[in-house]
Amino acid sequence: MLPSPACIDLDRVERGEATETVADMGKSRRSRGKAAAGHRADPIAKPVKPPSDPELAALREKSILPVLKDLQSPEPKSRTTAAGAIANIIQDQKCRKLLLREQVVQIVLKETLTDASLESRAAGWEILRVLVAEEEADFCVHLYRVDVLTAIHHAAKKLNESISSQSPAFTKLTKAEQSFHWIIAEALAAILEGLAEAQDEALAGIAQDEAIVTMLFNLVAADFTTAEVLNSTLSCMLTLSEDNRQFVEILLADGTTGNGQKTGCYENLAALQRGDGMKAVLACGVLHNVFSVMGWHDQNPGRDGGCDAALIPTLASTLERTELGKPGDGADSNEPGSSSPVEVLRLALEILASMGTALQQALESNAKAADEPWDGIKDDGKEDDVMQGDDINDGKSEDGKDEDGDEEDDDDDDDDEMNQDELEADMEMVTGADDYPDEASGIDDLPTLRELIHNAVPKIIKVCQTTLKTKEEDESASIVRSCAFNALNNISWTISCIDFSDPQNSPIQTAWLPAARAIWKDAIAPVLASDTSDVDLATSVTSLAWAISRALHEEGLLHGEQKKFISLYHASQNLAAPPSEGAQQEDEDPFQSLGVKCVGVLGQLAQDPAPVELNREIGVFLITVVASLPETQPASAVEALNQLFDIYGDEDKACDKEVFWKDNFLPHFEAMLPKLRAMVKKIDKRASAELRTRADETVLNLQRFISYKKKHHP
Repeated sequence: MLPSPACIDLDRVERGEATETVADMGKSRRSRGKAAAGHRADPIAKPVKPPSDPELAALREKSILPVLKDLQSPEPKSRTTAAGAIANIIQDQKCRKLLLREQVVQIVLKETLTDASLESRAAGWEILRVLVAEEEADFCVHLYRVDVLTAIHHAAKKLNESISSQSPAFTKLTKAEQSFHWIIAEALAAILEGLAEAQDEALAGIAQDEAIVTMLFNLVAADFTTAEVLNSTLSCMLTLSEDNRQFVEILLADGTTGNGQKTGCYENLAALQRGDGMKAVLACGVLHNVFSVMGWHDQNPGRDGGCDAALIPTLASTLERTELGKPGDGADSNEPGSSSPVEVLRLALEILASMGTALQQALESNAKAADEPWDGIKDDGKEDDVMQGDDINDGKSEDGKDEDGDEEDDDDDDDDEMNQDELEADMEMVTGADDYPDEASGIDDLPTLRELIHNAVPKIIKVCQTTLKTKEEDESASIVRSCAFNALNNISWTISCIDFSDPQNSPIQTAWLPAARAIWKDAIAPVLASDTSDVDLATSVTSLAWAISRALHEEGLLHGEQKKFISLYHASQNLAAPPSEGAQQEDEDPFQSLGVKCVGVLGQLAQDPAPVELNREIGVFLITVVASLPETQPASAVEALNQLFDIYGDEDKACDKEVFWKDNFLPHFEAMLPKLRAMVKKIDKRASAELRTRADETVLNLQRFISYKKKHHP
């Protein structure tokens, strides 16, 4: 019998010290053991039952069992041929499932990857690469548990030796030998990426393995690395560098190897990102992750001035040059290393979307540099956090103590007894504008923001226009379109949180308003005009419209789009489960629904100085939303009231006299209070904590709003 896998000297095999003869001896010993014992199956392992499906059973007998037998043959040529055959058939789903049933992974790990034949080892790694690509994430977890990292470590060491060898130099190896090495390298990178995505423990283990990390850096540094291998390596590093300070610090140390050599990985990435094609986009992604982990941004640039502003021109240029339906990288579709234009565009847009969210760090840093407190953007700059900023108060009473949300039956007379100063102070808390500080003194102080507005946004808009012209069933266009709207959404929401009422931010407003108008005209309005039935697209566009309307208000309206959002709101109610059917699922955010976003957009469109008729139309709609409780979704009712507080909280605005009082809105607000209290009681604090908290705050603010308006009747 063969010695146990732990006794196999992987180092000796991969150094080439184990010759074909030695391998034959191992196989011969196993053959003799088989003759003596009658079989070579593991006595502990359970026998594999043939599938009950006749077709699968026939396929197993005809194709699977013979090739697995050859994979374990004493003859080196038979093993090599079988490994290659399995690498080819394993992409077929039926064959793959049958091979997995027959324990192909264990055979590959224990025997194929330790084979003396380079070709066999290459086929073995290719088998695992296909399995990682085709199977679910739990397969990668299984690979990690059976210690695949040890096998990868030994393969990486051998690859490092081959790449850095001078006798003979890698480029002097035969074409076949080079090809096998590249197959192994590409497979290793893909497997490592799958492991890192599947499990944090695996991610940490990869970063701690010097041989593996050095292999990745060597592949980036070598000028003879093929395009396919380079792209796979960069893609792997993109995954490894995300929120992983350990790996990023190793990368910034230039990938110091055991013998003191350095690969200059950071400099190589910087050079790659100045190029074009998929490799440049991937390099931008890795560098963006590095900047994010290290906190390098406009006000705190890193090595060589490193921050996202340096990457945006490459990404914007990629968006402009890459066309759907044409091969990526400007290469022929059959040329090795060419990338799908969908993948190139998708990745470039995802990186820009991440930059839009990360931009808040630059704004925060600039505010701190100006000795201003920062409390504007709570988390990631997306609409859910911004909506929290729009909440009418912080849920605290005048003495600073927390209000109890369960005390819905507080007597309104307490509010009536407040004096004038208390009422005015209370109303300021209810309807005050977003308390964002002076984020920036000018657009030139924020090169990332400047590049996003002037360079990236116009290119993203063009991508939206192009994809909107394609057929609805075009899956590629749908993927790219979704990424494009996400990128615009993240950028727009971050910018929408800047206080444009502050004169110091007027340069940013001057730069942003033309871009915001273009987004509305060329990206938002066409979708609204098309009356799309794509709920996901409608939700993305409505979220984007909400962010844009925070800067433009009614100025952005072109063809009465407020009616489209009202119609979208009503349509969204048919998609939502009735409130009586139970609490919201824990993994769903009720404030991210299409209905809530429609309410948010309309509230911004009605803001002063909106025309009286537009304000009246939207005001009546928002009141109707709350008045329709309990049919209305709780989150929509909460958002509608928050918008109403902002619209009618200032008696100096024209809409206060011409709409609120002339149309007798106050009784409608008074009628809302008992309905709102009843709604709050039905919200489970444990299942929907945020919804309950914000609903409690809204009840309190509605009481204050009513008291204030009574005291300020014209």
